[in-house]
Amino acid sequence: MPRFYIETDLAVETTVELTETVFHHWVKVLRAQVGEKATLFNGQGGEYEVTLTAVAKKSASVLVNSFNPDNRTPAFTALLGQVMSKGDRMDYAIQKAVELGVAQIQLLTSERCEMRLKYDRDQKKLDHWQGIAIAACEQCGMNLVPQILAPLSLNEWIKTELPQSKFVLAPEKEQTDVLKDISPDIALLIGPEGGLNEAEIDQANQYGFKNWCIGDRILRTETAPVVALSILNYQSFKK
Repeated sequence: MPRFYIETDLAVETTVELTETVFHHWVKVLRAQVGEKATLFNGQGGEYEVTLTAVAKKSASVLVNSFNPDNRTPAFTALLGQVMSKGDRMDYAIQKAVELGVAQIQLLTSERCEMRLKYDRDQKKLDHWQGIAIAACEQCGMNLVPQILAPLSLNEWIKTELPQSKFVLAPEKEQTDVLKDISPDIALLIGPEGGLNEAEIDQANQYGFKNWCIGDRILRTETAPVVALSILNYQSFKK
């Protein structure tokens, strides 16, 4: 059954007009006919089964049949602090982090950050990345859309109110089990291509971030959140 995000209020036994985006994808591209069903979600929790009841040249309406409260979120809540990178790498990192159940993504800048958003392009880029998150939710079935937050400097972010369990992906000489007895609310800090410098890691440590070393190999900035969130999903599943 097709599944779409829609920016409108939904309630069972009501008739709703499709937004332009959903109308285009479902009716124009997929050529949906009256009587066909789809799943809609609006990011406020749960999802709705709907039936296409009317189609006009530039609009269509659906009847909301039923509600499913399942959000398909993991057993943990993860806030990802991701230093921005150029090109498709950021798209990939956001897409996969959402598929793996991240709750929120805070964009960051650091000394080695390749990217500096200019004010006139900020919102356009943020809208693009939020669209990536929405599309990932449509694909993976998660019904709470993670918010992509406007960039902060690393120095600013680590001083904000963050979850109790905080990790920075960085070398750890002692190789301790940093995930043992962690709380379900987690903050992850991922550096840029080239990594965080020693001063940035030390500063993160001073604000309660523990170094988390995942193996002996150096991960790309877009791979690191995928691996970290996959491990967290596995850990929570074992419990």
